[in-house]
Amino acid sequence: MPKAEIERRYGLVREAMARDGLDAVIVSGNEYTGFEGAVTYMSGFVIVHRYAYVLLPLEGDPAIVFPREATYVGEHGTTWIDEQVFVDKPGEWLADTVRGKRVGVYGLDYVMNVRDYRALDGAAEIVAWDVEFDHARAVKSALELDSVRDSVRINAEGFWIFLEHFAPGKTEREILAHCEEYFVEQGCGRLTMDMVLTGRNGGALPEFKIAGDYRIKATDMVLPSLEIAGAGGHWVEVSRAICPGEPSAETKQMLEGYEEYYDAARGALRDGATAHDVHRAVSKGFVDRGFKLGHVTGHSIGMTMIEWPKIGEGDETELRSGMVFSMHPHAISQDGQACLYMQDTWLVTADGGVPLADLPMKIFDGTEARP
Repeated sequence: MPKAEIERRYGLVREAMARDGLDAVIVSGNEYTGFEGAVTYMSGFVIVHRYAYVLLPLEGDPAIVFPREATYVGEHGTTWIDEQVFVDKPGEWLADTVRGKRVGVYGLDYVMNVRDYRALDGAAEIVAWDVEFDHARAVKSALELDSVRDSVRINAEGFWIFLEHFAPGKTEREILAHCEEYFVEQGCGRLTMDMVLTGRNGGALPEFKIAGDYRIKATDMVLPSLEIAGAGGHWVEVSRAICPGEPSAETKQMLEGYEEYYDAARGALRDGATAHDVHRAVSKGFVDRGFKLGHVTGHSIGMTMIEWPKIGEGDETELRSGMVFSMHPHAISQDGQACLYMQDTWLVTADGGVPLADLPMKIFDGTEARP
């Protein structure tokens, strides 16, 4: 990692720390898919098993802290942080180090190990700092955008592979296996979260599931949810729906909403717009047609799969050029029995949103040739 990029990241985080009156920040990560990346962002280390923390003081050198049982799990030499700490209970070491200080914790709500929180609680003034940390890293550097684009390349190719192997009579896992093989070949390792939504009679049920042994029928709709991070560690989400037969009338209406969303996002995802304004613009076509939005409309995405800001009602965060968003309005019928869910990764620019993949906004039927 270039020294200038490391200094940029720490500088952004420290600027936010100073604004919020923090003496230090603890960045949490664990092996739960999509939750490991904040530690990678701050240290270069990729969590293979268990969990880790990065401690960044407002002034002074950082430390990376591991539970002792993870001493031989992961390539610890890949981190650029010199102080590597292995202890039985990382929370106790952190408590001794930050005692009496005001400390922001990224991952307090979802990631931090309970025993470590118990050790910290009372030793320091703990501040939940998820949103603030994500906002500090939301604008991507040129180096990061190269990584994002490489992940998009891999993910979009994964969809074409899924489509190439798609055929009625095959099982969900039989089709998806070819994508996973390609993702591993391209350096994704375990950083994949691939699921499917399926349904009958030209519509899909709204629940995500792990690809199983269900055999696709000619009248089914299949929505592969492909979410991966390439070797650079930046997550992206790109996917489309596939229906070998005729989509249902309700699904066709949802597609009309998606076409309107896609056009609206080009203008709405611009420097200076708010997340609230973007949500209103891209969701209008679905709301006007009477559909519910069951899943978040969109969210910042980076080395953690889901980051703040979210694209949603009431979030007045101002977008800036260089932010990257996963957009995937989850259009659901009023009875909850049908949905359409397609994903794209977008770049915010001064002139509007730029979709980073080149997949047409359509429902594929499985006969399309790779461009």
